[in-house]
Amino acid sequence: MIDIPATIRNLALEEKAALCTGSCPWATFKIDRLDVPSMILADGPHGVRKCLDIKANTSQSLPATCFPTASCLAATWDPELLYTMGQAMAEEAIAQRVDLLLGPGVNMKRSPLGGRNFEYFSEDPFLAGELATGIINGIQSKGVGATIKHFAANSQEFKRYILSAEIDERTLREIYLPAFETAIRKAKPWAVMSAYNKLNGVPCSQHPELLTRILRYEWKFDGLVVSDWGAVPDLVRAIGAGLDLEMQGPQPVDVYGLVEAVRAGRLDETVLDQAVSRILTAINRSLETPKGGVINVTRHHELAGRIASEGMVLLKNDGILPLKKYERIAVIGRSAKEPYFQGGGASYVNPTKVSTPWEELRQQAPAGTELTYAEGYSLDRKCCNIFAEEAVANAKSAELAIVFVAPPPLTEAEGYDRTSIDLSRHQVDLIRSVAAARPETVVVLNNGSPIAMNEWIGDVAAVLEGWMMGQAGGKAIADILYGRVNPSGKLAETFPIRLADTPAYLNWPGVNNMETDVATYGEGIFIGYRYYDAREVPVLFPFGHGLSYTTFAYSNPRASATRFKDTEGTEISVDVTNTGSVAGKEIVQVYVHDRKSGLIRPYKELKGFAKVELRPGETKTVTIPLEYRSFAYYHPSYQRWITEDGDFDILIGASSADIRHRIRVTLQSSLKLCHILDPYSTVREWLEDSKGRAILEPILKKIIEQRCAAMITGEHKDEAIVKSMMNNVLDMPIFMVFNYFEGYIPAVPEQMIHYLISKINE
Repeated sequence: MIDIPATIRNLALEEKAALCTGSCPWATFKIDRLDVPSMILADGPHGVRKCLDIKANTSQSLPATCFPTASCLAATWDPELLYTMGQAMAEEAIAQRVDLLLGPGVNMKRSPLGGRNFEYFSEDPFLAGELATGIINGIQSKGVGATIKHFAANSQEFKRYILSAEIDERTLREIYLPAFETAIRKAKPWAVMSAYNKLNGVPCSQHPELLTRILRYEWKFDGLVVSDWGAVPDLVRAIGAGLDLEMQGPQPVDVYGLVEAVRAGRLDETVLDQAVSRILTAINRSLETPKGGVINVTRHHELAGRIASEGMVLLKNDGILPLKKYERIAVIGRSAKEPYFQGGGASYVNPTKVSTPWEELRQQAPAGTELTYAEGYSLDRKCCNIFAEEAVANAKSAELAIVFVAPPPLTEAEGYDRTSIDLSRHQVDLIRSVAAARPETVVVLNNGSPIAMNEWIGDVAAVLEGWMMGQAGGKAIADILYGRVNPSGKLAETFPIRLADTPAYLNWPGVNNMETDVATYGEGIFIGYRYYDAREVPVLFPFGHGLSYTTFAYSNPRASATRFKDTEGTEISVDVTNTGSVAGKEIVQVYVHDRKSGLIRPYKELKGFAKVELRPGETKTVTIPLEYRSFAYYHPSYQRWITEDGDFDILIGASSADIRHRIRVTLQSSLKLCHILDPYSTVREWLEDSKGRAILEPILKKIIEQRCAAMITGEHKDEAIVKSMMNNVLDMPIFMVFNYFEGYIPAVPEQMIHYLISKINE
């Protein structure tokens, strides 16, 4: 093990600087004279991608298990299952002598067009944070490091190297940072990767607010901050802001720049020493785990299949599934034989083996079942009737048609965004033609992000969302279609009816304002289901939606306390019963609705969930804890998360649109916040503050009474007139009120305002 203090004392300045950059694309520098080894890194959101030659950044990598991508993982709603996957990935990293995996990615799905959405979990920060915690804990339980990424607001690929995400503080804190915060606090990842993009004009790799004040001071992160590959414009500024390691390497110019900055006094050497210390700490951690061995290919392939089956979502079913009685089945679509199971870019895994839906269906079909195959569509986006004619003919002669559709290869990949959420024109025509010929049609989708279905979903009997399903997804599809697995996945993102309905539609992807490329996050905190709730926009499938081959009843909802302090929280329990005839799993979701708040809030927000497995007729009690942050929101004026006294509705549901029960609770805030009041604060804001009300209300009432007395005589001088005038001034800033009533106050307006401010600050 490295003696870190002694090593730092003995390192030359040039060696310290070199340690802060990579020695090659996938390793840190080693210093033989001080016995400092290098640390090996590899991509790892859904499988280990170790390059055959770590000194060359090529696309060729060692074989590894390709697990389902994050969009499928998230639909499992199962952190424990992701923990198991993390352990398997760590075992493969150990076998390939990898020390640090680059994953998971937890950026928010702001728009369904995000090119890297398949690598990210959800549109909801609570769900993403819990899932990331599970997979990180699994990876690190085996002594391999995890790297949570991309910090922060890397929600699009368009101009990602130079674009500035313009986000207000509240939106940043409530939407784009919480998944990172949850995983960092709960799982303590070895590393955080900074994003390519800028945040409010500052590159994320050299953003002191992000990397130091928030990450290290607020969240107490003591691990390694590594840049995304090639994402550091100025290494001196980056080290000063809190970055530790610039990748990829080597970077001789940046090493020289660090040395010169220290010698010139532009960078304190103790700051450089801190970065070196964190790099050496990560290397020490990696040395605790002996490397080498072999991958258990069969066991991990089976695990990949189980995860895929848990994440697939049955979107629609008219009773046609599971398949029971059909003897002649037409299998249509090239993705049945050439499965679309992962996206493009840095996360691309060289699979150990691949199961195809066609072969798996043939193996699982009962004896005597006749299966035919038609390619159905070409890879280009031009209509091709030749393919469709064969598919329709097969469908007519069969009892059931299964249509497999997927985007063309590399439609969803790192480096660029999608241009549409539509299937190709001939895929849509194929589905409609097949369904017209054979109403008993099942559509199986393989994609990483939502697609539009409005043109054809009414024509088909069932739709299974198979996602980018990983190398064993073919078997998972067959297992679900034949009922060997009861589908239990639920959507971790909303499926819109059309692209124009989506929250970021008017602000996507960004514009060049002649000074810098910017993406304005104008939708604020209202992304995903938060937006659709607020605007009452209908959706194709809501967040949290997913069908089963059985049914579930929710009963006896209760709270451990209906009146409680925010420091105590409460527990929400509900009994769930399997009311069908087959075993199944249900995902219970708990949302919180604030009945009244100082700032506008989404109608509801996910704050808890649980997945429960039940036999037919079995009942289990699900209990979900709610704590301080379940009821809090971020207030930019106070620069902190706050709670407020008041009533909340706890919504218990099977999806964001399927709320089964409501419980009213009353929260008592532990905070004694003083409103930040100044001459520009409105009368309403003064009156909403208890101290402000006590000071202002008597003065204001007296002024208005005098004003009324001068204007109105006789029986018309009553309380109604006073109340009417009070209502008229509620939204006026107090400086305007005192200017307006200048003749009715004992001092000039400036003096009166100065007096009020001094009283509120006593």
